[in-house]
Amino acid sequence: MANLRPHLLTGGGGVTTVQGPTAGRRRLRTALRAAREHAKLTQEHVAEAMDWSLSKLIRIETGRVSVSTNDVRALLNLYRIDGTTEAEELIALARLARQKPWWQEARSAIPAHYAQYIGLESEASAMSCFQSSVMPGLAQTPDYARAVITHRTPGQVRPEEVDARIEVRMRRKSEILGREDPPQFDIILDEAVLRRVIGGTKVHREQLEHLVSLAAAPNITIQIVPFSAGATTSAGSFVILGFPDEADGDVVYLESALLENFLERPMETAPYHEEFAWLRSGALSELDSIAFIEKVAGEL
Repeated sequence: MANLRPHLLTGGGGVTTVQGPTAGRRRLRTALRAAREHAKLTQEHVAEAMDWSLSKLIRIETGRVSVSTNDVRALLNLYRIDGTTEAEELIALARLARQKPWWQEARSAIPAHYAQYIGLESEASAMSCFQSSVMPGLAQTPDYARAVITHRTPGQVRPEEVDARIEVRMRRKSEILGREDPPQFDIILDEAVLRRVIGGTKVHREQLEHLVSLAAAPNITIQIVPFSAGATTSAGSFVILGFPDEADGDVVYLESALLENFLERPMETAPYHEEFAWLRSGALSELDSIAFIEKVAGEL
């Protein structure tokens, strides 16, 4: 069984480097799928042997649902790898993946894709964000966030849900940017983000001033792509999330008013790394960007 580790825990990082339930679920789903394939079993065969619906196994292998430690043990027995070190690591991953995250209490007020993103974001060690229309969520003030939420969902969200979403957004900031080892956070904004007044002049000016204060943090860079740079990108707004263990590949989150999507395969994420580098090449320097933000704020 010594040759199983490359199939189960890619990179040999084990469980100790997995930081939270979302990363644990990602690692577990990949390992369980690899274990099944190593055993040369089809999804249909496993579902029948476990007396499950095929859809249940598919949801487990795609990470859309958590899986109990008992079910993991049964799968590992079917795959004939129970009792190994690798099997114990997978059971530990299953326990980790079922831990309740801090945003669990607000799940009823936030969309499922948003909850999934928060989980990934909370365990990332690096984030590269491009926004073409509004400030990134982690950079928003409470008043700006309220204006964005109520403008994008007028009449669709109850006042208490708006409050819950703002509370979650602010908690995200403290949990991620305020932790002892905050991620490297690189932000590129189209000039339109600065010019588009959201929430009124006072709210927008305070938001720009907050952006300047964020840039003072050693782990945060902010750059602006000015209108004078010409066309920016047809990719829309996106965030690239990187993780501390190489076994956990990058994730790209695409967000628009009509679509939220996650890309995880290297062939899908690589173009966004290239796009971010291209945007950076046309952006103002960090110092010039901050001066530009201050100039726009002063004009309000």
